[in-house]
Amino acid sequence: MPDTQSHANGERVLADLNALRAIGAYKTGVHKPTFSEPHRQSLDWLVQKLPGAGLSAAIDGIGNVFGASTKPGPKLLAGSHLESQNYAGWLDGPLGVIYALEAARVLNTDPSVKGAVEVAAWCDEEGHFGSFLGSRSYVGQVSEAEIDAARDRTGGRAMRDALAEMGLSGRARVAVEPGRHVGYLEAHIEQGDTLESSHLAVGVVTSIVGIWQYRINFSGEQNHAGTTRMAVRKDAGLALAKFCVAIDERFPAACGPRTVWTTGRITLEPGAPSIIPGGAEMLFQIRDDNPAVIARLEELLRTIADEANAKGPCTVTVEKIRTGAPAMMNAGFQDAIEAASKALADGRSIRMPSGAGHDAQMLATVMPAGMLFVPSIGGISHHWTENTADADIVTGAQVFVDACRRILSG
Repeated sequence: MPDTQSHANGERVLADLNALRAIGAYKTGVHKPTFSEPHRQSLDWLVQKLPGAGLSAAIDGIGNVFGASTKPGPKLLAGSHLESQNYAGWLDGPLGVIYALEAARVLNTDPSVKGAVEVAAWCDEEGHFGSFLGSRSYVGQVSEAEIDAARDRTGGRAMRDALAEMGLSGRARVAVEPGRHVGYLEAHIEQGDTLESSHLAVGVVTSIVGIWQYRINFSGEQNHAGTTRMAVRKDAGLALAKFCVAIDERFPAACGPRTVWTTGRITLEPGAPSIIPGGAEMLFQIRDDNPAVIARLEELLRTIADEANAKGPCTVTVEKIRTGAPAMMNAGFQDAIEAASKALADGRSIRMPSGAGHDAQMLATVMPAGMLFVPSIGGISHHWTENTADADIVTGAQVFVDACRRILSG
């Protein structure tokens, strides 16, 4: 059983989260894009806090913050990220970093706990310059060429320039040290309403979905919107719309119980009301934790494209631009979170998959990994109204610290 003499300090956790919330505040949320001034200030804030948890602090060459311990015994890595989506919520990312910091403060100073919690704040989980750049760099999946090519999706700033402005040019990127950690644990708001609607306190994550993304282009014939007869038009925008309808009509029969798909961006060329679009593009995404389901849906997507090409009058091409393998969370870590929930949250937990991507799926490629969810009010995330009740934040922190204790003692 855990030592009840030391446990998470709820007031301290809330104070830390609110301190980070004040940096880059926007309405009730934050605007803290990667390598912005508020992001830099948040990294500096964490660097100043880590020594108080018995950790040395450093920022590496891609903007990851690490807190390392010299305490003997096993090491558990824990963390999340500090940047935000544009004009978004205050908990998506920082919650996991502060829980990790709190676990380090509590457990690293407890002589009855063997080993220590080390802390990581991964850079750019939100994808302003790329996809999970910080955690992918740590596990060896980011090349220097990828950093050379990376641009901020909002303003087009080169990542090399951003790193230089952060004072990180020429600094080495930290890579995973095989055998150093018994695993990685991350906490996050659920970003859905499963926990809240079921009056539960903790989600024990079983898997993190894979994300497959496609660029689908339609080619037609640009022409005058007033003088071109309907019968002879080759309207790429109309072809795109029909394609979207076909997906929604045919995917349900081939998908899995938790498959989701989204057309996230549509672009018409030239995009003027008096011109028939000669070109159109849609960015399309499928998420599931079963690669077999994804393979089936991708085959169906290409079949729909083949049928559209055969029928005309426009042509369509499907290009896969991102493949994200799903990640299974470690069974022992799931058990530790569930046991901690029974001890400190009256057993109000449920095992559930994550429909969103997280750094934990990158860490799971090199070490055992686990995730804990806390409720999201209204299921809202990636928006400045994102929120979690203080009581749920505190309960989550207590469960997280106890889960870390159990993993280290395992």
